[in-house]
Amino acid sequence: MTRIALPATIDAAPEKAQSLLNAVKAKLGKAPNLYLLTAASPAALEGLLSLSGALGQGALDAATRERIALAIANVNGCDYCNSAHTYLAKNIAKLSDEEIAKNRDGRSGDVKADVAVSLARKIAFSRGDVTDGEIARAKGAGLSDAELVEIVAHVALNTFTNYLNEVFKTPVDFPAVASAKRAA
Repeated sequence: MTRIALPATIDAAPEKAQSLLNAVKAKLGKAPNLYLLTAASPAALEGLLSLSGALGQGALDAATRERIALAIANVNGCDYCNSAHTYLAKNIAKLSDEEIAKNRDGRSGDVKADVAVSLARKIAFSRGDVTDGEIARAKGAGLSDAELVEIVAHVALNTFTNYLNEVFKTPVDFPAVASAKRAA
């Protein structure tokens, strides 16, 4: 059970959030519980959707974005996000089960994505305290400055959603996959 009210329908959400939730439903086929919960604050929902939408048009490809989301969900122990992003990784990004398992541990079978996911995990664990060498390694793997900035943005975005789900105990409305807090 959630710790704050979860609207049963879009129409039961705050009026200022309803158009945002309808846009989510149009895009995803439903308004997942994360968005219904966040609708308690239409401003927070708008911020979440704006950042997510902007990053969706960024330099990082969809598969790498899902890889980062899986890594961060497991850093933070968020079952909701681990479940949602496992579903998206399999069905949208078309990642294999083996790749998804690696992503949860902050790794990838793709060399460039491995560096991106590893860096994202390091950022989350170190609260942004990364070395010059880690940035040089990322650049050496071919990550652009735009991609590096977006990795930080994805860590922040996913940490935000992880925390929302963990603080308020959002019911998982995707095929459930338990997460684990991964050691640094």
